Amino acid sequence: MAGLDGGGDAEEGATHARGGRGAPPPWREQLTARGLVASLAVGAMYSVIVMKLNLTTGLVPTLNVSAALIAFVVLRGWTQALARLGFAARPFTRQENTVVQTCAVACYSIAVGGQDHPPLHPSSIRRLPSLMEIPTDWFFGSFCAGGFGSYLLGLNKRTYEMAGEDTEGNVPGSYKEPGIAWMTGFLLAVSFVGLLALVMIIDYKLTYPSGTATAVLINGFHTPHGDAMAKQQVNGFTKYFAMSFFWSFFQWFYSGGDNCGFSQFPIFGLKAWQQTFFFDFSLTYVGAGMICSHLVNLSLLLGAILSWGVMWPLISDLKGDWYSADIPESSMKSLQGYKAFICVALILGDGLYNFVKIVALTIKNLFDSSKLKNAKKGEDMPVLDELHRNEVFTRDNIPSWLAFSGYLGLTFIAVIAIPMMFHEMKWYYVVIAYLLAPALGFCNAYGAGLTDINMAYNYGKIALFILAAWAGKDSGVVAGLVGCGLVKSLVSISADLMHDFKTGHLTLTSPRSMIIAQAIGTVMGCVISPLTFFLFYNAFDIGNPEGYWKAPYALVYRNMAILGVEGFSALPQHCLQLCYGFFGFAVAANLMRDLCPPKYGRWVPLPMAMGVPFLVGASFAIDMCIGSLIVFTWHIIDKSKAALMVPAVASGLICGDGLWIFPASLLALAKISPPMCMAFRSTN
Repeated sequence: MAGLDGGGDAEEGATHARGGRGAPPPWREQLTARGLVASLAVGAMYSVIVMKLNLTTGLVPTLNVSAALIAFVVLRGWTQALARLGFAARPFTRQENTVVQTCAVACYSIAVGGQDHPPLHPSSIRRLPSLMEIPTDWFFGSFCAGGFGSYLLGLNKRTYEMAGEDTEGNVPGSYKEPGIAWMTGFLLAVSFVGLLALVMIIDYKLTYPSGTATAVLINGFHTPHGDAMAKQQVNGFTKYFAMSFFWSFFQWFYSGGDNCGFSQFPIFGLKAWQQTFFFDFSLTYVGAGMICSHLVNLSLLLGAILSWGVMWPLISDLKGDWYSADIPESSMKSLQGYKAFICVALILGDGLYNFVKIVALTIKNLFDSSKLKNAKKGEDMPVLDELHRNEVFTRDNIPSWLAFSGYLGLTFIAVIAIPMMFHEMKWYYVVIAYLLAPALGFCNAYGAGLTDINMAYNYGKIALFILAAWAGKDSGVVAGLVGCGLVKSLVSISADLMHDFKTGHLTLTSPRSMIIAQAIGTVMGCVISPLTFFLFYNAFDIGNPEGYWKAPYALVYRNMAILGVEGFSALPQHCLQLCYGFFGFAVAANLMRDLCPPKYGRWVPLPMAMGVPFLVGASFAIDMCIGSLIVFTWHIIDKSKAALMVPAVASGLICGDGLWIFPASLLALAKISPPMCMAFRSTN
């Protein structure tokens, strides 16, 4: 099977660093109070970071490796500090590290809301390297923002008004303002579902590349050689964290007004600045660019040039011909409509292609693996190392009766609670979603194990269109947006759990301790994420298409729902033809990448990445490309040093700038403005 090539090598690399086959600690000892405190700290910090990314561009890089590093730093520092004070501390094991990683990622994943990853080519997972030799090309960004930046924010009144109060399908009253109580309740109702298909790890031997990569990292930390390298990474992280934090603090003094400060620096001139081509000195996105692959960053830049450099100026010149000159450009019947719907076309084309591809690949590999198991039954005995992992993993398994009864109980709660929150969401919509969830979740988890792609958002988009059309004109928009979030959450949890369990399988961590950590982290996230969202929502101008906090995917998802209700009549003039073209381009680009030889296919741009700047602007794409340039140059100068330090430096840049959001938000809430405005004007 293509997706399984090299799986044995990967697992051998992941377990090579164990340093022995001694019995791991009991599952109760893997769950510690200090671990939960560390998980809360790491999860809360990353919730702030990903919320900022969601509400600015909607592009969130995969931060699991960064979170694993920070979790290791916190707990290793904790144990060393206690040792210096003369207190005997419990040894810090790889199992505890895995549990903390699982809990922290579960916490901040609620703020992310799920990730859509471009596929890893099977040849790239034949051998998983040792500690921190994992190439940064592995960790792609997610191009669909979490619910707080998409379907949940798309319910608010501002997005309703931006979509056009006179737009057919966008009926009066079809909005719901954000609220801590209902958001927390909704997240608690939909975030705990998922039948545990452990058969995928042991029986099908799926690789789950992200989970395996995290296991490589954690196992590598807990060796003498890994400890020495970890010290270098900690020093690098600390240095760039401090630099990023104080740079953000310094910038704040010059940002007192609209279009002020270093974030509006017209490095390419004022004409380019008007088309959003400038460097905004955002170290968050420079760090994100260091984590994302060169292809992702170059695709972003290509999309920015195509949209803001070519298309939008040309369409603006057609004002009065293609659309009325009397309506503002923010109206969905003017330039903003072209931006939003062409972006939707790219997302749908890319998503539909990958959905069909992954479903076909899943069916084929299930069929092939069934034939392979029948042909080889009793022939190949597992190696001792694999038997040891399997024995540890199945010893503390979660009973099937508990999983099924928990699923039924959560279904009952959701069927009652969700229609109470949204009267447009009928109880039978929820029942159907929960009946389909196990099958869809299995397909999604199996596909993620083969390709590392979590297709949950594509399932959510399909549900959005179906429910929007089914509910009709009066209820379609709200039902579509809520249904999207419900199905996405139901389907996503299965793949997220399987990645975590793969990590636990390779680090000899009990699945019982991991599922408890996952549950605790999810509860943390369901509370922390709404609070974090409201910190931003009350302090900043969220959803302003002309400001910094654009939250572009809120409008994108609402427009998808309107399309589901009204069809193509919602589009401005000539927009349908452009959408057809970009939809076709997205499908064709994916076909070229898959059919061309790898040396050519790897240069084909990613359509979903290209679509992000269409609404957001070009400045963040420039930040990301600067991050790519730093990594490229560093690899030329010192490849081994770059492989070790790039994730640590990128994490420091992201976390330092992200942490500044706390004091910046408090200053904004206290109505304390920066004392100066640094701006630029033409001498003419």
